[in-house]
Amino acid sequence: MNVAERKQSTAPAEALDWLARFEAALQARDDAAAAALFIDAGLWRDLLAFTWNIQTMSGHAAIAAMLRETIDRTKPANFHIPASRTQPRWISRAGTEVIECLFDFETTFGPCNGVVRLVRDVQSLRAWTLNTNLHELRGYEEEFKRRAPPDSTRDFGAENWLDRLTKQRSFADHDPAVLVVGGGQAGLSIAARLQQLGVDTLIVDRHPRVGDNWRTRYHSLTLHNEVFVNHLPYMPFPPNFPVYVPKDKLANWFESYVEAMELNYWSGTELVGGTYDDARKQWNVALRKADGSERTMHPRHLIFATGVSSIPKFPDLPGLKDFAGPVVHSGAFADACQWKGRRALVLGTGTSGHDVAQELQAHGADVTIIQRSKTYVVSLKEAQSVYAIYSEGIPFDDCDLLATSFPYPVLRRAYQLSTAKGRMVDRKLIAALEKRGFKIWYGEDETGFQMMYLRYGGGYYFNVGCSELIISGAVKLLQFSDIEKFVAEGARLKDGSVVPAELLVLATGYKNQQDTVRRYLGDEIADRIGPVWGFDEGGELRNMWRRTAQPGLWFTAGSLAQCRIFSRYLAIQIKALEAALLR
Repeated sequence: MNVAERKQSTAPAEALDWLARFEAALQARDDAAAAALFIDAGLWRDLLAFTWNIQTMSGHAAIAAMLRETIDRTKPANFHIPASRTQPRWISRAGTEVIECLFDFETTFGPCNGVVRLVRDVQSLRAWTLNTNLHELRGYEEEFKRRAPPDSTRDFGAENWLDRLTKQRSFADHDPAVLVVGGGQAGLSIAARLQQLGVDTLIVDRHPRVGDNWRTRYHSLTLHNEVFVNHLPYMPFPPNFPVYVPKDKLANWFESYVEAMELNYWSGTELVGGTYDDARKQWNVALRKADGSERTMHPRHLIFATGVSSIPKFPDLPGLKDFAGPVVHSGAFADACQWKGRRALVLGTGTSGHDVAQELQAHGADVTIIQRSKTYVVSLKEAQSVYAIYSEGIPFDDCDLLATSFPYPVLRRAYQLSTAKGRMVDRKLIAALEKRGFKIWYGEDETGFQMMYLRYGGGYYFNVGCSELIISGAVKLLQFSDIEKFVAEGARLKDGSVVPAELLVLATGYKNQQDTVRRYLGDEIADRIGPVWGFDEGGELRNMWRRTAQPGLWFTAGSLAQCRIFSRYLAIQIKALEAALLR
């Protein structure tokens, strides 16, 4: 056995030893001893298990303070490494060699799991990062886990399954406990989780058909991350799904998901507005159906699942009102074929801007893409590196657990390393774009696209061919700084020339979900909660998947993977409130 093999062989025993010492400190209620098992700059990210929050503690003092406040209430015990888990191993994370150990334990409230990463500190192993997650509530397990044996009798002459489902979905004689606004991956994921916890939940979506939030978007739209990352809760994609799922296939899957999971879903229904009744601890929410009829409901919880891409941004552009052709946001752009042989401008060089420009060019349009700000470009293959844990050959549930386990400073460093690698791999592509005049940006701290997404919701492009079109001149490039104003026939440049166009597509992004709240719930609530998405001072996404400053108001958004993973923790909090375990 060589040195590396010997090192790996001792990793399980060393990890178990650390867990035993950690549990002993917790059992002794010795918060200082527990904190001393971390390096000085150690990080502990907790998802509900200790804090009933999603938050990160940094350093011995913060860790000890959290334990003093929570340990008597949570009574953590039985730290162990199940045989079914990926066993402790030496591995590199964010450029640091660690023993990574996935483990299970219990608290007063239910079974938990977590991840600890141990580094060699002088002669001992101490924790660099610790992650602890509440996996489920004891006594309130998911419905499929507590289902009684099937009854073989048949109720001839009574309601059948379809009758009961139709009645359930009508809400004719009661209101749901939870109203979810938005029927995309975020809304479906949280509704499925809540339903399995026995929380009566209704999804409303303004589109006429389930999946239309994807189905109605531009023709060539396809997911940019690989299929094995993107499953919804409880129902993985079938094995015949393509690596990159087309929008219409995803939309149809959403439709199937609603039926298979028996979710309560009202299509063609939009939120008109709402207020919160502090005395009754419930919402007064007005809904409008496609036929113009309205229904007022009084849910205890209101979840905005309208996504990072919610209200389109229409920037105040000089002379835009004078432009003679149609002006359409990229989120509503759908028919490229009608622009064959005609000139089009696409404002914005994020993913949507590039995709729309490429689609127009493929249909024979003369396209100019306008760059407003520096943009990060990465090849599609290299973009998958941020999901590398899903390619390590370990169980899928372990991958999801690992995905929750990286505190912000570690995540930031990991993205810097993956961005540096991608920059090297894509150097010829980047050099050719810069030679053409395209302005490249890697983020303010060179963390690349994933951190741009988490901070701002955009600012990058996964290259699926449009970069080559820009390099070759098949898609023309124009800098927004060279434009004086828009005029009837196109864009007038500062040198007096005009770039002619009959169509202007605005790939200019979307407003913050705080603006969505402002529109539907008013300024007072919007100001109370503050911005949604982007990182707070503690390195967590603001207002996401956790209680906000407004009682009964919640948010969920993000990729399919984020929605699958974090819907568990949002659902647990709501169930705990419904069961009076949490106040």
